Amino acid sequence: MPRLDDLVARAQAGDQIAFRDLYRQHAGRVYGLCLRLTGDARDAEERTQDVFVRLWDKLASFRGDSAFSSWLHRLAVNVVFNEQRTTSRRERRVTPAADPAILEKDPRRTIDGLNIDLERAIAELPDGAREVFVLFDIEGYGHGDIAKLTGIAEGTSKAQLFRARRLLREKLER
Repeated sequence: MPRLDDLVARAQAGDQIAFRDLYRQHAGRVYGLCLRLTGDARDAEERTQDVFVRLWDKLASFRGDSAFSSWLHRLAVNVVFNEQRTTSRRERRVTPAADPAILEKDPRRTIDGLNIDLERAIAELPDGAREVFVLFDIEGYGHGDIAKLTGIAEGTSKAQLFRARRLLREKLER
């Protein structure tokens, strides 16, 4: 497998095979991030494709000042938020899975007698709280960065994080 730097350089030069290899290496992580931010599998698939279309257009602007994966991660976050802003999907929730058995609780995942599907619990959070929770607690962004990405005040970011944690704690206590 070629080095990441080589793949990026070749893809920047228009090599479609190198771009395909970049896609294969990073699509899973980009999809996971999009799924956590949107809370919807179909939206996440669409946003993942949008990210890579955007990547093809923007790849020439990658200068290597940061890790490629960090740059791609930021691009993915921006694509998701831009799409949410332009289509006003703030009120959408998770749609049922095609296979309902996927959503059933697994008795092997028991903590102190409680079954919890953390991914589903996160997806059920209100949109603003979910976005801040994912960006802060899962992806490691600071409140200043979250404020810039989402267009909210830093204080709002902190309040949304507090709300998300409280709602998740309530779900765990049930």
